[in-house]
Amino acid sequence: MTEKPERWLVRKPAVASRGGVVATQHQAASEVGARVLAEGGNAVDAAIAASVALATVEPWMSGLGGGGYMLVRPAGEERTHAVSFGMVAPGALDPADYPLTGEAGADLFGWPAVLEDRNLRGPLAVAVPGQVAGLALAHERFGTWSWADLVAPACALAERGMEVDWHATVAIAASAPELASDAECAAAYLAGGFPLAAPWTGEAPRLRLGRLAETLRRLAEAGPADFYTGEIAAAIGADMAAMGGRLSAADLADYKATVEETPATRYRDARVRTAPGLTAGPTLIEVLDRLAASLDPGKAPGGEAYVAYAEALQAAYAERLRGMGAGSDAERASCTSHLGAADRDGTVVALTQTLLSPFGARVMLPQTGILMNNGIMWFDPRPGGPNSIAPGKRPLSNMCPVIVEFADGRRAALGASGGRRILPAVAQLLSFLVDFGMSLDDAAHCPRVNVDGSDLVEVDARLPAETLTMLEARFALAVRQHGVHPSAYACPNAVVWEPESGTAAGAAHVMSPNASVGAA
Repeated sequence: MTEKPERWLVRKPAVASRGGVVATQHQAASEVGARVLAEGGNAVDAAIAASVALATVEPWMSGLGGGGYMLVRPAGEERTHAVSFGMVAPGALDPADYPLTGEAGADLFGWPAVLEDRNLRGPLAVAVPGQVAGLALAHERFGTWSWADLVAPACALAERGMEVDWHATVAIAASAPELASDAECAAAYLAGGFPLAAPWTGEAPRLRLGRLAETLRRLAEAGPADFYTGEIAAAIGADMAAMGGRLSAADLADYKATVEETPATRYRDARVRTAPGLTAGPTLIEVLDRLAASLDPGKAPGGEAYVAYAEALQAAYAERLRGMGAGSDAERASCTSHLGAADRDGTVVALTQTLLSPFGARVMLPQTGILMNNGIMWFDPRPGGPNSIAPGKRPLSNMCPVIVEFADGRRAALGASGGRRILPAVAQLLSFLVDFGMSLDDAAHCPRVNVDGSDLVEVDARLPAETLTMLEARFALAVRQHGVHPSAYACPNAVVWEPESGTAAGAAHVMSPNASVGAA
């Protein structure tokens, strides 16, 4: 049952500041957001600037060619807003383009295999990206800085080139065969046919991400509408047409992000705000309802708590997969970015964004350097289901940004990357904070279990032996190390704002070498 534990202990302390904090999956993006806060921007400004910067420093996770969800709890308001900018199937999509081969698929979701993996990679896997529209809508409704100033740091990062540290080398090498199939991806990421790697001593090399720097400069100067109706849109449409994709300039022109008040639920004495619609938000509410009835909070989570987590997640996932049309238990992870921001006044932001698979569709557009999503993979290629491939349709996703309002006035913004692992991580992190009164630092370092739709319960090897014994008596168990690569658990980032002290604190994913908190 158990694995021999590794002989090391990794800690990444939470960071606090009266000027606000930004927690992201890359230090450079966190620093960009923190500078915005330090220079007078609010949490939404900081989140937008950090979001765009992430496209230049961890492009395999998210970027201009993707989509996502942002929750905003403005200071001085009682409402929390959800900005939805998920991907949409192109209007000209033809389900006949995705014939089944009769074999098992190799994707994250366990769908039946499609001819030539057209739903996984290449131009037919690309859905309409909503990333820029979502950031633009958030900027319009809640931002204070100019759009150009928020995009400027990403322009500078892109012009400098992406640093290829050891973690980037691992990410590129893991997708090298797929990247090699696209000329632009190969040129950018596989210099001389191989992934770049830093020398044993000395500075890491840098690589140019196609024409992304020029595109970001155009986006900053012309504004976000250019991505959907201007020169950038025309370039995207032309490149996609030349590749044989279904995404068109007309699809971009028709795309609309939306903003609405978030769904809410009470959990103990806290109010939990979740993302709406085809996200993991509704399932999180079901998990919390079950925990409210089954979990008896104590001083610290013991075996009974982890059994309650596993039972609640198994039951909620069974309902989710029956009712919302998701895939089989082979959906294990995805490449996504989550960031949180809190400013000095108490505005908090939870933003989750994605390309879906590592490097999305493994398609980099020649005229723009934009790495495109493979959002069609979210759909079931079998016809007749609630989540089947269809033109103009939005798929089910696992993103789960959350804002928690505590009875004492504190506000927390939580979220994670990691496909189906996201929901279990967010639910347990929320419980650690609400049920057990943990500090953000303690919650970020506390071991978790993963239950994501199969009969298997994956447990962190750091859990005490008595907890493992209790879980083993109830579930099929697999003990996993909480390591860097491969990652057995989701990658959460979180921030908390405290009104009494006016202090914001942030915690970044402990096992990610690049995830960090920037403090203003």
